[in-house]
Amino acid sequence: MESPSILKHLRDIILLPFTVTFIVPYLLYDSKDVVIPHTVTLKLIGWLIAVAGSALFVYTVFLFKMLGQGTLAPWQPTQKLIVEGPYRYCRNPMISGVFFMIVGEGLMLYSTNILAWAVAFFIINTLYFIFVEERSMMQRFGSDYLKYKKHVPRWIPRFTPFRLLNS
Repeated sequence: MESPSILKHLRDIILLPFTVTFIVPYLLYDSKDVVIPHTVTLKLIGWLIAVAGSALFVYTVFLFKMLGQGTLAPWQPTQKLIVEGPYRYCRNPMISGVFFMIVGEGLMLYSTNILAWAVAFFIINTLYFIFVEERSMMQRFGSDYLKYKKHVPRWIPRFTPFRLLNS
């Protein structure tokens, strides 16, 4: 099977991560909601977190395109289990990247509304992974996914890289 086209990847990025990292924060931002003290250090930390999250996100999308033969969207999931790059350390690095982008935005804009959105985003995705995504992964990848799930944490990265060895 061939990997989806670049246009399909862009469509899914615009529909999902772009919406949660730009459109929702734009709608939530209110300069009157700012209760976080304004400091250059906080803004710089926010930029660093957002840039790191963006880099993680871009790298994981690249892995979906090159190795997984699918997009980040649930309607066109990967056809191969990805156990490379950051996926060797935690099961959901793409969502971690998006989460860091939102947290970075909240800090850059000194916005408690956006930081609250980051928390809600994290909770929503955790529930989605537990009740939907992990079941789908089990159906698609069977025992390989079960072994991967057993050894690789959902969010907190492991210290050593995981390698899936097919026997």
